Amino acid sequence: MSPDEASDLKTGAGPEPPSLSAPGLPPADTARGWRFGLVARTFSALQHRNYRLFFAGQLVSLVGTWMQNVSQAWLVYDLTGSPFKLGLVSFASGVPALVFSLWGGVVADRMPKRRLLLMTQAIMMVLALALAADVFLGTVRWWHIAILAFLLGTVTAFDGPARQAFVVEMVGRRELMNAIALNSAVFNSARIIGPAVAGVVLATVGAAWCFLLNGVSFLAVLAGLYLMNVPAYVGAAPTGSALSQMREGVSYIRRHPVVRPLITLVAVSNMFATGYSALLPALADGVLHVGTVGYGFMSTAVGVGALAGALAIASLGAVEHKGLILTMGNLLFPTMVIAVALSRSYHLTIGLLVLVGLGFMTQNATANTLVQTTVSDSLRGRVMSVYIMVFQGFFPVGSLIAGSVAEKLGVPAGAASGGIIALAYALFFFWRAPQIRALR
Repeated sequence: MSPDEASDLKTGAGPEPPSLSAPGLPPADTARGWRFGLVARTFSALQHRNYRLFFAGQLVSLVGTWMQNVSQAWLVYDLTGSPFKLGLVSFASGVPALVFSLWGGVVADRMPKRRLLLMTQAIMMVLALALAADVFLGTVRWWHIAILAFLLGTVTAFDGPARQAFVVEMVGRRELMNAIALNSAVFNSARIIGPAVAGVVLATVGAAWCFLLNGVSFLAVLAGLYLMNVPAYVGAAPTGSALSQMREGVSYIRRHPVVRPLITLVAVSNMFATGYSALLPALADGVLHVGTVGYGFMSTAVGVGALAGALAIASLGAVEHKGLILTMGNLLFPTMVIAVALSRSYHLTIGLLVLVGLGFMTQNATANTLVQTTVSDSLRGRVMSVYIMVFQGFFPVGSLIAGSVAEKLGVPAGAASGGIIALAYALFFFWRAPQIRALR
């Protein structure tokens, strides 16, 4: 890699826009050229055909996924009326990430990632259709949902590391930062559309249709993966046993002065601050009294803020001081979670949830980018498996804790407690990890 390419990899920048400020260029043309350059930079990864297919398929599929997430939580609360069982189902969906993600990273480094993704996405489609059938037949019980959530989490533990590691094969290292941010933008665009649609569908025809539509939506991502033109295998041949490769990845993280604190930060944030999201149905119904449609728009509000954060990060590839941007997200996210727990106004809560989403995405997309631009390709799957283990696996632990606190002390206390712990750690991180603020 040339020094220029290495510099571009560090900053996420591409070539300078041609002559946007050239002498003699009329001011109007300068403004148009600047706007065009900003848009081109924000969506630069879409110049790659494989990534365009991935982007489009994921957008459709993730809308269905968010419809299922919202409907599943509402259905559990409707069946049980228990905040604890809400947290328990969320725990069941995420605990496989703690158990299987490291193995998923080894598998992602050993086999063609597109083939692995085709397998995992097909299994996810079958699980969604099974849940739809259970609800349509009227036989659903909350523990059925918990079992299916556990199975889905197990598949996701293998899907996640492959998905993260596959991005560089679609776009190359130069566009990696932009593609990571656009992946977050896709996720949160779906988070805006899916919950809003789910709220209406829930109120009109019921949860079963949300699950069925999610199952059908997987056809889009399967088609995109099938149509890609990628080498039969990309990656180094495996050396040693799967266990030794797993240890190699963990050892790399433990020794690295940047990767270790970043993953620790994500672990604490997702164990505690994100616990509020498992309690959103209870906040909507028991505290704010806004019903299914209000609950759908509360979930959508988080997605609006997160999408804004993702697009901002996608356009900031050439901007330095990414460590400071990460720090702002670290502080904003838990502070707004606490504010949501204290709010008793639906409209104020909607605004606060937008800021929750903005803080969450600023923190996590920047952390993801800094980890991926630091790690070598040969270790990417294993390092990202640990990242996903703490990102997805620690979230349900926090949901279980939040649900338990809510059961004893009330829903607002359950939501606020995790935010308080995460904010305390963010302040500790600010003090103890000054090297992260210096990252560019």
